[in-house]
Amino acid sequence: MDGKSSSNTAGKPLRCRAAIARKAGEPLVIEEVIVAPPNPREVRIKIICTSLCHSDITLWKLKDPPAIFPRILGHEAVGVVESVGEGVHEVAEGDTVIPTFVSDCGECRDCLSEKSNLCTKFPFSISPWMRDETSRFTDINGETLYHFVYVSSFSEYTVVDIAHVTKIDPAIPANRACLLSCGVSTGVGAAWRTAKVEAGTTVAIFGLGAIGLAVAEGARLCGAKRIIGIDVNQDKCEIGKKFGVTDFVNSRNIGDKTVSQIITEMTDGGADYCFECVGLTSLVHEAYASTRKGWGKTVVVGLDDPSSMLTLSTFELLYSGKSLMGSFFGGLKPKTDINILGKRYMDKELQLDEFVTHEVEFEEINKAFDLLLEGKSLRCVIWMNK
Repeated sequence: MDGKSSSNTAGKPLRCRAAIARKAGEPLVIEEVIVAPPNPREVRIKIICTSLCHSDITLWKLKDPPAIFPRILGHEAVGVVESVGEGVHEVAEGDTVIPTFVSDCGECRDCLSEKSNLCTKFPFSISPWMRDETSRFTDINGETLYHFVYVSSFSEYTVVDIAHVTKIDPAIPANRACLLSCGVSTGVGAAWRTAKVEAGTTVAIFGLGAIGLAVAEGARLCGAKRIIGIDVNQDKCEIGKKFGVTDFVNSRNIGDKTVSQIITEMTDGGADYCFECVGLTSLVHEAYASTRKGWGKTVVVGLDDPSSMLTLSTFELLYSGKSLMGSFFGGLKPKTDINILGKRYMDKELQLDEFVTHEVEFEEINKAFDLLLEGKSLRCVIWMNK
């Protein structure tokens, strides 16, 4: 299909419901909105399920740029193509798709390389617009509603550039498939694609939230022999076992020692791979100090304040031989790697079910926010029209 659709709504504006963040930190408001038809290279998607990620919470709370209101948040989702714009060949009406905040144009040097998932043609930004710096959303009064990281899944319909759309197997349950568009994929990919964890090695994970547990799952799939989880919440000890965590360190109960001292003692010199999954510069330093000299890799997955700076001794960096690297979306290429993870789930290798702690209807979307803010959920799936 190339810009054509048998849908009665193709090429026309659609009225639907969306949960709008009108002010920082205030409950979302479900309102009727108008969603424009897709422009060339764009796809209009009917969202089936969306899930709540901490990045949504962060931008919802934030009062200063890149925060902007009114905005339709949401970026973990799965849906069905309602119609496509001119020049779209990859998907057709009725296809099941996952929208992703990471682009995959398939044409630039990075997308054509196995070494990078950082598309040059469509670089990531927390933009309030589509790629052409316009919006596809307005409220019933004609006011512009802003996008969120090119997805905006807290709407029954959304418009996404084809570079941000991956066609998937429709047999994957929607309330599991949506997890593959951000959090779980990021964590699993950090172990699998970024660090390339080897069988029989030792892994230490700082922070056992959804991302950290996904790193543990990725390390388990890679065959890591020992997976050490570090967290301040003792409950994460039992939860971590579901995802392959073999040892647990409560960083509040280690006396006068630092976490890095504990990890170094436990591993006879440091872990082969360390992952910082909280987003604290201080923990990046601890993770680096916990990594074995010579061949160890420290991977930063969590996001601290963008102005935060690391301070490393150049002598230590030179002498230790360790690697320090970042992992954006787990190093995954959306259009290929998401389907690999989907197949591994269907083959009962990858665990997704254990990440879903709650499911709510669209009208209860603010409950999902409360559950995550209270630390009661890993992932809350929101059904748009169950």
